Amino acid sequence: MTDIADWQGGVGRNWAAQWQRTDVTFSELTPRLLEAIAEEPGGCIIDIGCGAGEIAMAVATARPDAEVVGVDVSPDLVAAAKERFHTTPNLSFELADAARWSDPSRVPDLYVSRHGVMFFDDPPAAFRHLAARAVPGARLVFSCFRKPAQNIWAKAITEMLPGPQAATMQPFAPGPFAFADPDHVRHCLAGWRDLKFTPVDFDYIAGIGPDAVADAMALFQRIGPSAFALRTLPPDERSAFEKRLLELVEAHHDGARVTFPAAAWLLTATSDHSNG
Repeated sequence: MTDIADWQGGVGRNWAAQWQRTDVTFSELTPRLLEAIAEEPGGCIIDIGCGAGEIAMAVATARPDAEVVGVDVSPDLVAAAKERFHTTPNLSFELADAARWSDPSRVPDLYVSRHGVMFFDDPPAAFRHLAARAVPGARLVFSCFRKPAQNIWAKAITEMLPGPQAATMQPFAPGPFAFADPDHVRHCLAGWRDLKFTPVDFDYIAGIGPDAVADAMALFQRIGPSAFALRTLPPDERSAFEKRLLELVEAHHDGARVTFPAAAWLLTATSDHSNG
């Protein structure tokens, strides 16, 4: 489980410090998401859970006449996004919870997100709020992971976790895989209709460069369930876990990159909110 408090604290700090690596992990998925976004109209665009700002920046660059706002609950990620993209005139970033975000001067007609919508404490309430704040017929485009079993890095790391840690992982708790089940997503997207799920398979790139194995280890030591395990396990268990993690990384090193088969949903929807 990864909730808003985690993003406001250590998880957000780690992702902000590792934004180059996390952008690389999604580098084969990002173009597919941007293609889906490009098919939608929109002049006031909100990036939900914008992280360090890569998607918001790409959308703002593609649509110079649009206003793009990245919203995130992590002060560290918002600071990183502002530092990276402070010269883009039609792009801004706000520290806010999208589930409660409101600005009378901005009425969104398009919401976008790369893996940023699965952390709401109360998803139906959050999506009802987003629909109500938008223009009637507003569009929503986001990506999210499919099942852990289809994301080999997550499946393998989960199987390496000690029994009590693995047992506490709830399927619909806020976290990376909270939206893996389309039926659950349909329940969560209150206020939205015409849901379309498009499966996307891609390589999750954990490590690149002349020492891709070390690069991948640096990622997994700081991001995700492996990082939590390394922070919390007793020293003897931590050493054994890190050894197994290194073996996993080396097994997925092709000489140039460390990659894992990954699977995501691209989801689009239309607000059913009206002024009537």
